[in-house]
Amino acid sequence: MSGVATAVGVLVVAATLVTGAVVLGEGAVLSQRTASAADAAALAAADTLTGVLSGDACVRAGEAAASNGAALESCVIAGTTATVAVSARSGAFAARAVARAGPPP
Repeated sequence: MSGVATAVGVLVVAATLVTGAVVLGEGAVLSQRTASAADAAALAAADTLTGVLSGDACVRAGEAAASNGAALESCVIAGTTATVAVSARSGAFAARAVARAGPPP
């Protein structure tokens, strides 16, 4: 009986560790996806400001963020440089990322 209890205990501990690793992995993936969405949104806004794309820079940033699964929180334009903040949620996790794009200084 003692061997069965030990085996069950080891399995419970292993399952708990695997579950924890999966949850942490989900948070890390969400963080990277949100950062990518912010980069894409900032680049879309900057491309609009420099004339590569037509339309409103912040609208383009919002479209790029949405196509990457995030929501545009803010869009600040300074000359031909765009700074955006986006957020995303997945399960119990929320992530926020900020990115800036424009011509080199």
